[in-house]
Amino acid sequence: MPDFIDAHAHVNFAAFDKDRDETIKRALDNNTWIINVGTQQDTSKQAVDLAHSYEKGVYAIVGTHPVHTNKSYHDKDELGEGGAEFTSRGEAFDKDFYRQLLKDPKVVGLGECGLDYYHLDEGSREKQKKVFVEHIELANEVGKPLMLHIRNSQNSSEPSAYAEALQILKTHAKIKGDVHFFAGNWEEAKSFLDFGFTLSFTGVITFTQDYDEVIRNTPLDMILSETDCPYVSPVPFRGKRNEPVYVSEVVKKIAEIKGENIEKVKKTIVSNIIRVFGLK
Repeated sequence: MPDFIDAHAHVNFAAFDKDRDETIKRALDNNTWIINVGTQQDTSKQAVDLAHSYEKGVYAIVGTHPVHTNKSYHDKDELGEGGAEFTSRGEAFDKDFYRQLLKDPKVVGLGECGLDYYHLDEGSREKQKKVFVEHIELANEVGKPLMLHIRNSQNSSEPSAYAEALQILKTHAKIKGDVHFFAGNWEEAKSFLDFGFTLSFTGVITFTQDYDEVIRNTPLDMILSETDCPYVSPVPFRGKRNEPVYVSEVVKKIAEIKGENIEKVKKTIVSNIIRVFGLK
């Protein structure tokens, strides 16, 4: 059993082009497993190829990120530390392409998919909802869990992406999964927990107390750990590119916030991730 698992990493991204293998080896040498997550066809395929480059401890999740459902520009302010500005070319969700990838035993889920209302262009909300439903239908078909990306608008008067995503799930989903990089309030958290979804947390919790209430209230057996690398490095690595081995800092902080023994938290979170994604 590993000591830690990074349930949501992007070592398949260009930020790791110069030292991808060294980064993965550093994690594995520290008994840390990795699930790399795709955001469109090319990064999804790269995640699968990476998983097959290692005998154990590296897995893939494949899918279309909501910001890639339309052409859109995303700057460093939006993406946060570790992000490089990019323009999404927009990509249609190809069910057949992802259905083939999902047959691979090293592909342990579908995503990251969902709703991102942070940067909306005209018509993109409805397009995101349509593609989200298509992901859910495919997850139902293949019986693999969902890795959700949900982000509210900067404008508090806009509809809640969490509320609208949950309504879509309640209407369509026969499968469960995880809400990646949870950034909502306790009411929103409780609604997903009650529906059977786990919540995962990133290095953000090491430098803000915004999510302490959610972490304290969430049952330990419903919490996952992640880095979302190369973004949001935890303390004490702020200002550096994030990487999977730093997920240990997230787990330590969860233990601190919950006032629990670190060994208990480590073992429980690893067991949670193995349970949710059926890791072998």
